[in-house]
Formats: sequence, C-alpha cells, structure tokens
Amino acid sequence: MTHQHDLRWLETAIDLAVENVAEGGGPFGALIVRGDELIATGRNRVTPDLDPTAHAEVVAIRAACRAIGDFSLAGLTLYTSCEPCPMCLATSLWARVDRVVYAADRDDAARGGFDDREFYELFARDRATWPTVVEESRPADADRPFAAWLSKVDRVAY
Repeated sequence: MTHQHDLRWLETAIDLAVENVAEGGGPFGALIVRGDELIATGRNRVTPDLDPTAHAEVVAIRAACRAIGDFSLAGLTLYTSCEPCPMCLATSLWARVDRVVYAADRDDAARGGFDDREFYELFARDRATWPTVVEESRPADADRPFAAWLSKVDRVAY
C-alpha cells in the first residue's frame, strides 16, 4: 500500500478516536481494511462497557471476524490511531492480520496518561517483579484438555 493510502485510513481511525472521546470513551480508534474496503471499526469501550479488554483494536478485530465469518484476518490491515498495547498487538498476531499501521506512538499515549510502555517493559522483566502474581500450580492431569483436543478428529486448527 502507498503512504497516502495508509494516511487516509489513519485519518479515519483518528476521527473515530476523537469522536469516541466526545462520547465518553477513550482516545483510541481502529479499523480493519481489505484494500480499499472498510471491513470493521472499533472504538475504545473500556469505561463505557466496564471491560478492560475492550480496546479499539480488539473491538475492531472482533467485529471484523464476525463480518467475514472467520477468526483469521489474513490479508487484512489493522489501522489504529495509536501504537497498539501488548494485548492489542498479541490479538493482532492471533488474528493473523497482514499489517498493523498506527499513527501516534507509545510516547504520545504516555503524555495522554496511557503509559503502555510500562507493560512493554514489564514483559521483559522477571515475573517475580510483577505486581500481579503469575505462577504455575500443575495438577497431574494438567495436559488433559490438550489430549482431548488432539483426539478430536473434527477440530478446527488455528
């Protein structure tokens, strides 16, 4: 895609973000696009929906998957008003979008009171230093769900 093509979609994502602020949501907007076709949009819905996972990118990815009837967004591009946080970036990877294109970066987000850098830095540190305890407590049959999965002949691989 050309730079001008990207800028056009980024302007739409930025417009969504600004509109969302006026409507009580966070300053983030996202789009899923195939070429020149808008597949889905998403706005940050964390506070209105009381859902910490309702970031604009995740909302757009969920809507796009429903719109195309598939959990894979291969061949599509995610345009977002701001650099995705680690959760949104991971969601983009799981959704298999071809590209993620963003406008503002994590430093702009930090100036706005959204310090995603902390999460990027957190994942690079030892878990023992994390504010949330994340630990394994492994029962003898911990792998039973995977055995059930592997024995299911009609499973849908992803």
